[in-house]
Amino acid sequence: MKKNILIGLVVLFIGIQFIRPEKNEGSADTPQDVTHFVTVPDAVMTTLKQACYDCHSNHTRYPWYASISPVSLWLANHVDEGKSELNFSNFAQYDKKRMDHKLEEMAEEVEEGHMPLPAYTLIHQDAKLSEAQQQLLVEWVKTERARLGVIPEK
Repeated sequence: MKKNILIGLVVLFIGIQFIRPEKNEGSADTPQDVTHFVTVPDAVMTTLKQACYDCHSNHTRYPWYASISPVSLWLANHVDEGKSELNFSNFAQYDKKRMDHKLEEMAEEVEEGHMPLPAYTLIHQDAKLSEAQQQLLVEWVKTERARLGVIPEK
């Protein structure tokens, strides 16, 4: 009985490997990318690419385990969800008010330590933001929100 269950699980695991979600491997630099609409200093861009772009852009750097189902299915869902909240690759498609709101939400999530997600930084140690990196992103957001003119500069 146990042997049949084990064989069934192995067959199921092998079978699920044929279910492949579409990978998020578009161009990292699109005409609508945040870098073409707001000023992004090099230090900020490095931090964004290291900690944010995998889930919040059209180009994800996939780890080796991303090709193994059901992990690949979970990752695809996670990336789709992240892009639906904020997609740096399509940033210029937002109107100014929405850009402002997306930046405001980004700063809040970073300040509160909700982003990058702990599940992500557990495996991607380089994505953990130091206090200095958090402050860098928050200050950048404040500057760009003021430049967008939706909120007064402080």
